[in-house]
Amino acid sequence: TFSSVYGGDCSVGDIDDCRVKAEQGNPKAQCYLGMMYNEGFGVIQDYKEAVKWYRKSSEQGNILAINNLGVMYDEEKGVSQDYKEAVKLWKISAGQGYAQSQYNLANMYYQGHGVIQDYKEAAIWHRKAAEQGYAPSQRNLGVLYASGRGVSLDHVMAYMFFNVAAVSGDKKAIKGRHLVVKKMTSSQIEKAQDLAREWMHKHQ
Repeated sequence: TFSSVYGGDCSVGDIDDCRVKAEQGNPKAQCYLGMMYNEGFGVIQDYKEAVKWYRKSSEQGNILAINNLGVMYDEEKGVSQDYKEAVKLWKISAGQGYAQSQYNLANMYYQGHGVIQDYKEAAIWHRKAAEQGYAPSQRNLGVLYASGRGVSLDHVMAYMFFNVAAVSGDKKAIKGRHLVVKKMTSSQIEKAQDLAREWMHKHQ
């Protein structure tokens, strides 16, 4: 729920309580209010108003608000689409260890949006998020190893990351694992499964 994310800075669904705290300058409340406008939760959905509050919160260093403001620029919600601005924002929050921003930044490098396309840099940021247990990045590392983009082509490592992501509940990873396993020997599969167990023991 919203309250669990923000530690009770705003009462759940209480737009008035949240607005008062946001206008008093509480960065968590400002971010929460932005999310309420972004999702239409308790208010009429208004992307521009969401951007306004995300920006206020971001200016106070709220990592989630910085990430969410980047999403607004990436998806052209309440602002003109600006990939470079999204990258700029995600570099800040990703650099502070926010896994979703690391994932977002990795995808920008993979696609060449707002930056020069760089598969190696994509792999670096996906790995940072993957080590925090972020399943989409674990799956995307599997994709990179399966295709040899940004990393050496390695079916064992691809299977390992697909397996780790699948255990985390990523359904797309199950499909990826199914495709790569057709190219592997039984000993390679066994090795990949051992590596997956070691990875999860170390990182999750």
